[in-house]
Amino acid sequence: MKKLLLIIGLTITGFSLFSQIPKYSNEFLAIGVGAQALGMGNAYVALTDDVTAGYWNPAGLTQISSPYQIGLMHSEYFAGIAKYDYLSFAMKLDTLSTAGISLIRFGIDDIPNTLNLYDSDGNIDYDRITKFSAADYALLFHYARRMKVPGLSIGGNVKIIYRQIGKFANAYGFGFDFGVQYRVKKWYFADMLRDVTSTFNAWTFDVTDDMKEIYEATGNEIPVNSLEITMPRLILGGAREFRISNSISSRLELDLDMTFDGKRNTLLKTNFISMDPRLGLEFDYKKIVFIRGGIGNFQQEVDFGNTKSTTFQPNFGIGIRIKKLVTIDYALTDIGNTSIALYSNIFSIRVDLGNKSQR
Repeated sequence: MKKLLLIIGLTITGFSLFSQIPKYSNEFLAIGVGAQALGMGNAYVALTDDVTAGYWNPAGLTQISSPYQIGLMHSEYFAGIAKYDYLSFAMKLDTLSTAGISLIRFGIDDIPNTLNLYDSDGNIDYDRITKFSAADYALLFHYARRMKVPGLSIGGNVKIIYRQIGKFANAYGFGFDFGVQYRVKKWYFADMLRDVTSTFNAWTFDVTDDMKEIYEATGNEIPVNSLEITMPRLILGGAREFRISNSISSRLELDLDMTFDGKRNTLLKTNFISMDPRLGLEFDYKKIVFIRGGIGNFQQEVDFGNTKSTTFQPNFGIGIRIKKLVTIDYALTDIGNTSIALYSNIFSIRVDLGNKSQR
């Protein structure tokens, strides 16, 4: 434990060297996967124990309840304009190790390209409008292993990223994640380091002569090939399980999402570090029916009267497990529009294959 705290401390110190790096790179990987976690306000790094652990904290893959698990999720944002899809698979290699793979796509399709709207004579020709897609892809390879210390597991991800904006631009990226989970009795603790060594996206732009003329005529800057850096992010989580009766139990988790790329609009922030707390709660009846809730995404807003207010995003979710084989989860994010984010309906499915064991 002392070594773990030392590693965390050195990591935080190292992040300070990069506090001037631009923010919000690869943000599609910060949205979250699985209606269970999203219904709990994304507070899930300590409790995660299924195939979605590959995303939240790969160390949690050692807790999957069957030899094989498959996870799928689909969600839509901004009134259905943007679509987010997730597919994952995990398998136990032996009693100590688990491996998995996940694929994520976040994209907007059928975007009108009006660069050639006018013909050579200056007339509008709607037949010259084409369509393109802007999409981000991530392929994650997971590995987790139980350690000799009882209750301690570690895990890691290798991430390959591909981002595309039609035929105009694309980028390739590569990065690593590292996670730790420690479980003792009814307590759960976790440390998740995303983009441990920073993730680098190399952007390539295909700007034709015609496009250059349009950019210059409209006063826009002509894009050039560049390197985009995703800074490390540290998420600390603590959770506890409560037994209410023989049939009903609950789990409560508090996470602290910390970024080190300068001041962000979060609840707790300095010029060096920004911290976004999240709280999630889940009730279950015999591990068959689940009810969830969570809050997060605290932000400060300023209205037209220069009055400041704090907003947050409440979430709600339900789930049902069918014959210990299929689990169907649903989440509704941003209930009541108490934040500036738009609500989304999210569905996910988890399938257990092979001989099951009760968690």
